[in-house]
Amino acid sequence: MVHVYKNNGYNLALDVNSGCVHVIDDVVYDLIPVLGDAVKEKKTEEELLKIAEQALEKALYTKEEISEAVEEILTLANEEMLYTEDIYEPYIEEFKNRETVVKALCLHIAHDCNLACRYCFAEEGEYHGRRALMSYEIGKKALDFLVKNSGSRINLEVDFFGGEPLMNWQVVKDLVAYGRSLEEPFHKKFRFTLTTNGVLLNDEILEFANREMANVVLSIDGRKEVHDFMRPHRGGQGSYDEVVPKYIRVAESRNQMNYYVRGTFTRHNLDFSKDVLHLVDLGFKQISVEPVVADESEDYAIREEDIPLIKEQYDELAKEMIKRKKEGKGFNFFHFMIDLDGGPCVAKRLSGCGSGCEYLAVTPWGDFYPCHQFVGMEQFLMGNVDEGIVNTGIRDEFKNCNVYAKEKCKDCFAKFYCSGGCAANSYNFHGSINNAYDIGCELQRKRIECAIMIKAALADGEEN
Repeated sequence: MVHVYKNNGYNLALDVNSGCVHVIDDVVYDLIPVLGDAVKEKKTEEELLKIAEQALEKALYTKEEISEAVEEILTLANEEMLYTEDIYEPYIEEFKNRETVVKALCLHIAHDCNLACRYCFAEEGEYHGRRALMSYEIGKKALDFLVKNSGSRINLEVDFFGGEPLMNWQVVKDLVAYGRSLEEPFHKKFRFTLTTNGVLLNDEILEFANREMANVVLSIDGRKEVHDFMRPHRGGQGSYDEVVPKYIRVAESRNQMNYYVRGTFTRHNLDFSKDVLHLVDLGFKQISVEPVVADESEDYAIREEDIPLIKEQYDELAKEMIKRKKEGKGFNFFHFMIDLDGGPCVAKRLSGCGSGCEYLAVTPWGDFYPCHQFVGMEQFLMGNVDEGIVNTGIRDEFKNCNVYAKEKCKDCFAKFYCSGGCAANSYNFHGSINNAYDIGCELQRKRIECAIMIKAALADGEEN
């Protein structure tokens, strides 16, 4: 499978199965879709040339240009950089039968929040249930479970999540200390992450986070009017002025690394590239602003008719990123960060985040769910910290969820980058984790196209 497209003046070809990316001229661009079957059938160069000339007989290309293009395409194919075979599908059964170990937990340290964000899937921290704070005893059992079920894996990840985890800060600190006490005797290393809305951030918390947290996620939606509209306090007052100075201090104290400001854009700010650049202009270097996922009955939900405008925004943002990078003012945008030199491991390429098997969410009372977005859906309750995983059927269902189990993914050029997309979004929109959220797919494909173009443009700048 080869995906060809144009972006920002570049003709680009992605060979999906090998991951090779080519910047190509117009003739090669026009011929790659034409010659694929013939190359796979091992047609001779003369036969390929005849097919190419017939296909381009009305184009303004010379015979020499067509001949050179055919030779280039054939060379790339022979070097297994174009029209390559799928090396993953033959091993999918072996992949599904792999040993599964738990490597990450999302600890819902607080089912409570001090903000009332309009788009919150957690219902102000309640998650379809009751407000609660995780006790140290429950958290301790969760970490014990992680160590016990992580097999020979050394590096383990724990995200302190909510609601707002700073509402239960002492337990966060105590659990970090407990996790550290497990590292040497069990030959493990914990990588802790904190996700916060920033309202309760102070110097003591920041000092602890800088010492113990490998990553800090700071929630902010961008411009003041956008942020305050979507992320108000329960009394309706905005939170922008309250959190921005704190976030700037976090970013600077961490040397602009190992954190990111994370926002959500909605139908109310489809010009979200302005929000990203606003955050850049505030001094942030690590940024994620993601599309809201919501039922179309919500006034802020993204609809199909919004997709063209959103794609234009990604294009504008990509061009501005290139410009600023060349000016020495570069920044990272999470959704444009892809690795073209090997990418993630095979398991991640095929199945994504590992929710439901390698990654679990833990409620304040110790129940296990496949991830934070399934919390409160009783049909996805997997077990608890006392008994472990009781409903192994759910685990097996998620373990077998991969890009080859989804019809929409099989012929999609983005499948090895998005790994089939979010299981929760698929379930919420289609009632099955083996489907895909269509608007999300459209936007994901566009982001990957932009990300590849950025790599090409920056490489082109280095060569020049």
